[in-house]
Amino acid sequence: MARIALFPGSFDPFTNGHLDIVRRGTGLFDQVIVAIGTNSSKQRYLPVEQMQALIEDVFRDEPRVTVRTFKGLTAEFARETGARYLLRGLRNSPDFEYEKPIAYGNQHVNAELETVFLLTSPTLGAISSTIIRDIHRYGGNVDAFLPFALPPLAQ
Repeated sequence: MARIALFPGSFDPFTNGHLDIVRRGTGLFDQVIVAIGTNSSKQRYLPVEQMQALIEDVFRDEPRVTVRTFKGLTAEFARETGARYLLRGLRNSPDFEYEKPIAYGNQHVNAELETVFLLTSPTLGAISSTIIRDIHRYGGNVDAFLPFALPPLAQ
C-alpha cells in the first residue's frame, strides 16, 4: 500500500519553508499531494490557479509530488485522494498549539488519518506567507523567500 501524504494549506504564496517540508516529506512518503485549499476566513492574495501552476512548475521533475486544489474538509479530501497522512510544518510552539486541535478534528472526521509534524529547517523558520504578502504588496523584493518569482503587482 502506497504511503500517500496530503500537505494542505492556502499557500498564498507557497514559500521556501513549504518547499522544505515537501522535499523532506518525499523522503518519508511514496507520494506527497500539495493540496491548495479554500480557507473561508481568508481572502486570497494570489489566484488559486496561478499558485497551482507555479507550484506544479517547481515540482515538474519530481513525479512523487502532485498539486491539487480542493474545497471543503481536509479530512474528506484526504479520504478522496487515498491519503492516510497529513503532512504539516511547524515553525514554533504557537504553530503546534494551532495545529493540534485541527489534527484532532481531522482524525474525528477520518479515523484512518494520521498527522505528521515536521519542524521547519532553522534557516526557514522566520518565513511567513503573511510577511511575504506585505513585502510584495508594497513593492519589496521577495525572491529570497520563494522558489519562484512573483510578478509585480499592477500599479
